[in-house]
Amino acid sequence: MIRLGEVQTLEVVKTQDFGVYLSEIDKGDKDKVLLPKSQVAKGITIGDKIEVFIYKDSEDRIIATTTIPELTIGKTALLKVKEVTTIGAFLDWGLAKDLLLPFKEQTSRVHIGDDVLVTLYIDKSDRLCASMKVYDLLERNSPYHKDDKVIGIVYEIIETYGAFVAVDNRYSALVPTKELHRSLKVGDSVEARVIAVKEDGKLDLSLREKSYLQMDEDAEMIFKKLQEAGGFLPYHDKSESDIIQDKFNLSKNAFKRAIGRLMKEGKITITNTGINEIK
Repeated sequence: MIRLGEVQTLEVVKTQDFGVYLSEIDKGDKDKVLLPKSQVAKGITIGDKIEVFIYKDSEDRIIATTTIPELTIGKTALLKVKEVTTIGAFLDWGLAKDLLLPFKEQTSRVHIGDDVLVTLYIDKSDRLCASMKVYDLLERNSPYHKDDKVIGIVYEIIETYGAFVAVDNRYSALVPTKELHRSLKVGDSVEARVIAVKEDGKLDLSLREKSYLQMDEDAEMIFKKLQEAGGFLPYHDKSESDIIQDKFNLSKNAFKRAIGRLMKEGKITITNTGINEIK
């Protein structure tokens, strides 16, 4: 059976001026597909085997191509948005006919130039389309362990859970809401630390280093803000957590560790009104 959206090795069963017809090996020409002349190598004859991708052309006819796109059925790939229209976005996947990403298959609205992680499926009209709903396709057998550094792409954000990430574009991972110390959006590439490997193989990630390593970076950031503000900031260890999060993008505990470090280094004093730089 000739399968839409897949790479197959087919046999030449008929030649024409406009191309050759291909069929499954040893199955005759009952179920055949055209490989256009522009795709046919010189010297091809009946009985030759050719690896092709099966898709539909601009006139919605099933056709073969020797150009293998970046995405096939059941796989995932990071593709760039070329155009956004009233029916969805069109993605560059390496073929002359761009791939449609319908609005209903977008986990977040995309824009021209965005890179999005998608899978390929056949819609109700028997057309190949892309979907950003890749959760069920991601693997859970990654080679990573706790405290390993990983790189992934954000493919969905659900406020109650966090940012869903495809590590290496293939492994299932999550940055839990409590670890989202900076704003992320779908399509962002993130470098993160594995904080847990769940029983089912999924990874939990953090965007921050271990606390003793992160402390130096946090302290440096706060001290820079202090200097930019002229040596005084109206925040201290009794400030509300949501205020600290908003102003410094830190948890209350991370903030307290950082200003504690600055105090030990003799760079600041803390009063009931705020932080003062020692000059």
